[in-house]
Amino acid sequence: MTIDPATLAALSGVSTATVTTVLLKQGLRNVWMRGTKPLRAGQPRLIGRAFTLRFVPAREDLATPASWSSPVSTRAAIEAMPAGCIAVADAMGVTDAGIFGDILCARMAKKGVAGLVTDGVVRDVSGVLGTGLAVWCRGAAAPPSVAGLTFVSWQEPIGCGGVAVFPDDVIMVDDDGAVVIPQKLLADVAAVAAEQERLEAWIMNRVNDGAPLSGLYPPNAENRALYEAESKAR
Repeated sequence: MTIDPATLAALSGVSTATVTTVLLKQGLRNVWMRGTKPLRAGQPRLIGRAFTLRFVPAREDLATPASWSSPVSTRAAIEAMPAGCIAVADAMGVTDAGIFGDILCARMAKKGVAGLVTDGVVRDVSGVLGTGLAVWCRGAAAPPSVAGLTFVSWQEPIGCGGVAVFPDDVIMVDDDGAVVIPQKLLADVAAVAAEQERLEAWIMNRVNDGAPLSGLYPPNAENRALYEAESKAR
């Protein structure tokens, strides 16, 4: 499922910080995935549909190298990923077993997957960086996933970084981490967030001109009227 172009355009200049504020005003406090940090500085802001993956604690009869050839495997899940999606992996916050390495990330990049978000870690980090796939995670670890995790499913509801993520929710990632936007709220969030960014840009200009914060951030009636008048004049 693609994102409506008008909605995508509205979100293109919006930060995850703004989205969390907009969602907070709608009663959603738990939307920022803990531990999802950019693997490389300067990664682009991304917006895409969530393709979910789920790991559970390792069980010795299932978490084996032989499981990598199973029909239920990370390899099979990657082949099911559509171009443009953002893979979101529930790794239970495990940081001593890398869920993906350079070869798997290279395949994701080749398929046009936009990025990978996980509350776990990756391995073969120099190789992963070389694939060009944008990754948000807790860092890197040498051991493979089966050293600490068992892969069990894809495209089911998961918890990543303490946040509920459902297949086809919209994921936004930037330097501040990863945020989930529930599908049913997407159009409203995009419109409100885009306007919030415009207002805050105006406020920043006023601050740079030396204006005090009182009555400006948030704007009182006088400053709100001034903002609206200047916006109409453009």
